[in-house]
Amino acid sequence: MTMEEVWGQMIAYQGYTFYTCKGLDFTYTVKGNEIFFSRKEKSVTRASVEIGWRKAMELDGKVSGPKKLVCHGSSYLYPVFAYLGLIEAENLKKPVKNLA
Repeated sequence: MTMEEVWGQMIAYQGYTFYTCKGLDFTYTVKGNEIFFSRKEKSVTRASVEIGWRKAMELDGKVSGPKKLVCHGSSYLYPVFAYLGLIEAENLKKPVKNLA
């Protein structure tokens, strides 16, 4: 999946409920080139998403945890990337729920 496709998917899934590795629920919204997560005060930029995406691609999708993405907002990007099929995530406690 290209970065353009990833960003398009990030936009498509805003409003869904995701869960961090610790089982905390969150949602997000996309405004321009920023993502605002419900549990985080500061936004995550598209550039940060790209850093995480590049790292996931470099590791061939075998990312053992959020910190391995080495980017701002990795705790939130990790479960979203897993849902999009970019990474293999075995340690997510709960599945994604669609609120749409």
